[in-house]
Amino acid sequence: MSQPNQKILQYLQEAHASEVGLVRVLQSQIAMTPRGSYRSGLETHLRETRSHAERLRDRMRELGRGFNPLQAGIGLAETVAAQALALGKTPIDLLRGSGGEEKVLKNAKDAAATEALEIATYTAIEQLGRSVGDETTAQLASSIRSDEERMLERILREIPKLTEAVVRADVEGVGSYDVSTTGAADTTRAAGRKTAAAAKRGGANARRSTARQARRVPGAARAEGVAKGAVAREEDLPIARYRSLTADVIAARLPELSQVDLGKVEAYERAHENRRSVLDRIGTLRTSEPWSGYDELNVDEIRSALAGADDRRARAVRDYERAHKNRAGVIAATERELANA
Repeated sequence: MSQPNQKILQYLQEAHASEVGLVRVLQSQIAMTPRGSYRSGLETHLRETRSHAERLRDRMRELGRGFNPLQAGIGLAETVAAQALALGKTPIDLLRGSGGEEKVLKNAKDAAATEALEIATYTAIEQLGRSVGDETTAQLASSIRSDEERMLERILREIPKLTEAVVRADVEGVGSYDVSTTGAADTTRAAGRKTAAAAKRGGANARRSTARQARRVPGAARAEGVAKGAVAREEDLPIARYRSLTADVIAARLPELSQVDLGKVEAYERAHENRRSVLDRIGTLRTSEPWSGYDELNVDEIRSALAGADDRRARAVRDYERAHKNRAGVIAATERELANA
């Protein structure tokens, strides 16, 4: 595949991951927004966003004949990251502000920032397409950008009205909306469960596609772990009977955990015991996996992935493994690769 097509596919994959994540965020925001012009705008944009994701996927398929499957795997991993971030935002949305009106206003401000980023993304894709002679991709980006620009304009028109609602509720004491009594909270939690299931399915596929070669999506495991830990119960933690254990016992168990599980424990610990010794130990263990999905692989799978690895990758695996599970079979495999390099 030509270099221009590879670059276009990279940008399209990033945009597709963003659109998939935005679907989940819009579902959460719609569930929290009372009926009216702003909610109608969000519902319209949700339909548009789903269409954007489908159109981007179709274009990637058209360009991807003979495409390196590693790149497709990276795109899928980015989609999982976007879904995890959207899941993390769901419970946070329910806690923002002092009342339902302020929650909706703050979500609207977030939505305006998101639309501005989307506009910049599609402006870049449009220019890239025209620069390399791919008019089809350029026109696709232009069309989607127009949708995003219309949505941004609509949000900016709504913000003054949403602000007035905050004034009436929080200054004048005449509230009109309670997120906890409208069914929005239940709907938001349902959207979160769907996101978790989708992220889990996508994660399994991404690991199969990229376990040998894919580079890690920066921050994905950290974001996923923190999102899960923020709403976790003790029985959800990877260390059994967590609250009955001393800080020293917990610290000794931490190296066994994946980056996702470390993030979960960190968020839970901060919200409950907030013990400095535990948090400091987590801090020393928080780092990027050698590649996406590494923590879920067994010794044989890692050995296969290391076959023919360069010095950088072998050292990264050795150092990460020594700091965490310290499996003899993995460390021996890295030493063989380094000796043969």
